[in-house]
Amino acid sequence: MNLCSLPEIRELLTRHGFHFSKSKGQNFLTQSWVVEQIAESAGVARDCGVVEIGPGIGPLTEQLCLRAGKVLAIEVDETLRPVLAETMAGYDNLEILWGDAMKMDIAALVKERFDGLKPMACANLPYYITTPVLATLLEAGCFSSVTVMVQKEVAQRICARAGTAEYGAFSVFCQFWAEPELLFDVPAHCFIPQPKVTSAVLQLNLRKEPAYPVEDQALFFRTVRAAFAQRRKTLLNTLASGFSEFKKPELEEIIIAAGFSPTVRGETLDLEGFTRLANEIAKNKR
Repeated sequence: MNLCSLPEIRELLTRHGFHFSKSKGQNFLTQSWVVEQIAESAGVARDCGVVEIGPGIGPLTEQLCLRAGKVLAIEVDETLRPVLAETMAGYDNLEILWGDAMKMDIAALVKERFDGLKPMACANLPYYITTPVLATLLEAGCFSSVTVMVQKEVAQRICARAGTAEYGAFSVFCQFWAEPELLFDVPAHCFIPQPKVTSAVLQLNLRKEPAYPVEDQALFFRTVRAAFAQRRKTLLNTLASGFSEFKKPELEEIIIAAGFSPTVRGETLDLEGFTRLANEIAKNKR
């Protein structure tokens, strides 16, 4: 069965009485080149164990199974059970877990299921859960890389550089954990039903250690959130709102000690700049 053939997809779904769920953000791929290129770009090989979030009817799953030592697919939509039982029947290196990936201990699953294999994640993510799922995968701390298809606008935000309009708190979050790279675009006509936006495939290569030494990780992310909470305000004013335990003159001294003017905006700080600022705040909290 060609899992990217539109007539065959429609016949399969009709036969199993499957209906697309808007609430689950389901858009199935209809172009084989997309899933082949995703699996190839991810670098999946026999020594790899791959976690896939949301296999749908299995076109990407199939390509992963053809390359990987083992694939662990996590699917929340129980109505896809009979569909995947048919489409994935021939792959003995596939395990399907039914449930919400964001409620699972991903790191524990990887340790248990991928003994001796290089762990990576690969998925065509529903738009509405892109941010929380990506955060879950990055924070799990167990993958060598995460390769996902997301809305192009989101991919651009993740890869954005300091000082650009797309740059924000989620950009810094992702760049703290990994080095992101935008691989290729996927037009809307490659899906059923067709989304209203262009998608893009993004690869995040996980850092083995932070790019810059961070004294307090929680404080680092608190600093980033505060800096972007009111992005048109100066860094001094945004930190004053986010760190009420400090008086403004104290924050001004901290910002200057970190090497910045209190009048700059938080959106101009890169990963190294936020690290210096957060470490300076940590030093003054003692």
